[in-house]
Amino acid sequence: MKHLCSLLSFLFITCSFFGQESTSNNALTLQYNTEIIVPDVNIPWGFTFLPDNSILITEKAGELIHFKNGEKTVISGMPEVTLRGQGGLMDIELHPNYKENNFIYFTYASSEGTEKGANTTLMRAVFKDSILSDQKVLYKAYPNSRKGQHFGSRIAFDSENRIYFSIGDRGNRDVNPQDITKDCGKIYRLNDDGSIPKDNPFVGVENAKEAIFCYGNRNPQGMETNPFTGEIWAHEHGPKGGDEINIIQKGKNYGWPVISYGINYSGTKFTEITEKEGMEQPLHYWDPSIATSGMAFVNSDKYPEWKGNVLVGSLKFNYIANCYLENGKVVKEEKIVEKIGKVRSIEQSNDGYLYVGVEGKGIVKIIPN
Repeated sequence: MKHLCSLLSFLFITCSFFGQESTSNNALTLQYNTEIIVPDVNIPWGFTFLPDNSILITEKAGELIHFKNGEKTVISGMPEVTLRGQGGLMDIELHPNYKENNFIYFTYASSEGTEKGANTTLMRAVFKDSILSDQKVLYKAYPNSRKGQHFGSRIAFDSENRIYFSIGDRGNRDVNPQDITKDCGKIYRLNDDGSIPKDNPFVGVENAKEAIFCYGNRNPQGMETNPFTGEIWAHEHGPKGGDEINIIQKGKNYGWPVISYGINYSGTKFTEITEKEGMEQPLHYWDPSIATSGMAFVNSDKYPEWKGNVLVGSLKFNYIANCYLENGKVVKEEKIVEKIGKVRSIEQSNDGYLYVGVEGKGIVKIIPN
């Protein structure tokens, strides 16, 4: 009996240790807790860290929030944001040389134009001393659409300070994604002042939208520069199945809707093929869809077991997919921060900690034990 009691006591202590985290990945590779750092943000579509580690947060409804020293300030001077379906105030990024120029970039749905509806717009502004100034529209997708889906839209910079941003197909899959003379269903590349790089793939092509960098994309809502390789990685929503991770390459066609690993939401097929010559295969895909949103690479020593991984948020299943990489391929996937809520955005801060934008909660910090 004495030995049995000792064994039961050991098992109880062991289970208590592994159950101490408030949100667990059940893989026991890293013990962590989560803590809400910025509460009461309804849809934190995007956020980024300033040099002082304060946070700029885009609330989808149209507010730009500055969180500093425990207080939230709504920044004035924002453009008029159209709240339509999935569109609103979306992603935000700092210029790589923000300390010198104070430039911030953000995307939003705008009704500017002669057509009814709205479409995705990229703006640059100066943010200094909590004041927004020198607002400049760098790109506006046309025509506007009354549809409420697939605005994109994420932002990333490459090593030459060129800006990449995504615009979804706006629900017009059979027209926009495969036509380089039309906006939408694309990832674009501009110089940081809004001018078009001379080596963009479709410069000089008759009637082409010369800002396009690649095409055949459905609705990319995750995009990051891989800190280990310098490549631009993106993921996009599939329909019912077929969420994808892709490495974005100049002039490439990512296939939507000609090829896909998904089907219509009704269960019917819209294509019979998953691959075709001249169209890129995804690096990784999900079937069924997890509704991907937000993306971050882990290159921080705060999380040694996850270093080198890419994290992808799930809006549908309320977790982060922790993807282990080898030679540029996903070789293992595990769920972390399960049941946290709808994951909208993910960022690694200047001090190396990971933060998650969760709908209905705000900004949540992942704290390793």
